[in-house]
Amino acid sequence: MSSKIKVLQVIPKLGYGGAETGCYDLAHYLNEQSAKSYIVTSGGPLLKYIDKKKVKLIRLPVQSKNPILIIINAIIIIFLIFLFRINIVHARSRAPAWSCFLATKVTRTKFVTTFHGTYNFKNSMKKYYNSVMVKSDLVIAGSNFIFSHIKENYLNYLNKNQKLLTIFRGINLEYFDSSKIKNNDELKLMNEWKIEKTLSFYDKKIILFPGRLTSWKGHEMFIESLNMFKQKNPDKLFFVVILGSDQGRKIYKKKIQRLVEQYRLIKDVLFIENCNNMPLAYKISDIVVNCAIEPEAFGRVAVEAQAMEKIILASNLGGAKETILDNKTGFLFKANDSNDLTNKLSHIFELDETTLKSMGNEGRKNTINKFNVEKMCFSTYSEYKKLINA
Repeated sequence: MSSKIKVLQVIPKLGYGGAETGCYDLAHYLNEQSAKSYIVTSGGPLLKYIDKKKVKLIRLPVQSKNPILIIINAIIIIFLIFLFRINIVHARSRAPAWSCFLATKVTRTKFVTTFHGTYNFKNSMKKYYNSVMVKSDLVIAGSNFIFSHIKENYLNYLNKNQKLLTIFRGINLEYFDSSKIKNNDELKLMNEWKIEKTLSFYDKKIILFPGRLTSWKGHEMFIESLNMFKQKNPDKLFFVVILGSDQGRKIYKKKIQRLVEQYRLIKDVLFIENCNNMPLAYKISDIVVNCAIEPEAFGRVAVEAQAMEKIILASNLGGAKETILDNKTGFLFKANDSNDLTNKLSHIFELDETTLKSMGNEGRKNTINKFNVEKMCFSTYSEYKKLINA
């Protein structure tokens, strides 16, 4: 049966986000199961890592929301389905999902979608546009939070013949493994970021805040909390790395930089645009924070931090409530509450090294048990086989 499975995944771009890496990992896993694996995408930095012997790559402008291009893409996907005898089409975003929906209707091919986000909607037209993600034979939610979100907002679009289930995102535990990082690499990154290791520096904790610079990530609240923490704990030393691109939001970046200046935190906060080696960034850190003021579908940062045996401090919203074991692998604080964040930071600074190491070990175990990429791929592949046998 496995040799008969031919899967065409369609995704706007192959970057380094959760949806993209999930697509990449599954594509190569399918080949290992003797299934045929195809990806349709417009491009992206992850393309250079695809093993062309294992995965067939087709470039199309599937990132476009232009209705005419969506129809043209649908026609081309119909051709690809017949050419490669595809029996499962898996869409991972709304615009390409519309092309896939049309193509699978014409060809009567099994259609799968992964609902990766909450997809905000302000009117009925936008909600209808989003609804394509639940027009498939199998709807995969990336977390229980997303599963509930679908039930609460898109129930009218679901029917009894569809299957809706949760398959947690998985990360590559061989890549996110602190034991594989060399001390020289740590020192090299510290030098690159101009973080000097003085005698006094060894008493400091490095706090890492990864994520693109956008208001809902909570940077302003985080900086306010740092100011409060510093005033309340003048003897507790820290150094913060805010790691992420502004993606064109230059006004927002200037706003949070001015806030850093206003609170006289310039010597304590470093802005880094990007990092091509995230495991290394986690490794040199003591605490990882995720301060989102809106719920995230999954929250990959929390899982990656735990895999790297680091303490994660995150808002008690969305996926973080599922991925973090509060007070065991990390800590949850009240969303958009700088006082509670300050108090939780103070608590972490009081923990001894034995407790911190124990929590780090528990975080690694938690990730292995629930969020490893092999489990994600196996679960998805198993659902593919059930679809074909149905």
